[in-house]
Amino acid sequence: MFEFDQYLGFLAFLTILTIGFWLMIFLITFVVPYWIGGSLIERLNEIKEEKKTKQKNA
Repeated sequence: MFEFDQYLGFLAFLTILTIGFWLMIFLITFVVPYWIGGSLIERLNEIKEEKKTKQKNA
């Protein structure tokens, strides 16, 4: 059915495919929401600081 080198190539392909699949799942479920949430919190803090400085200067 398979020769040994074809078998190793098939295993390498499955390994790379599996690693890529789990990496995408990890990025979509944890990294991207963390990144978006952190940037939103940081932006909200910047808006609060801008309002405070405007109130102090007014």
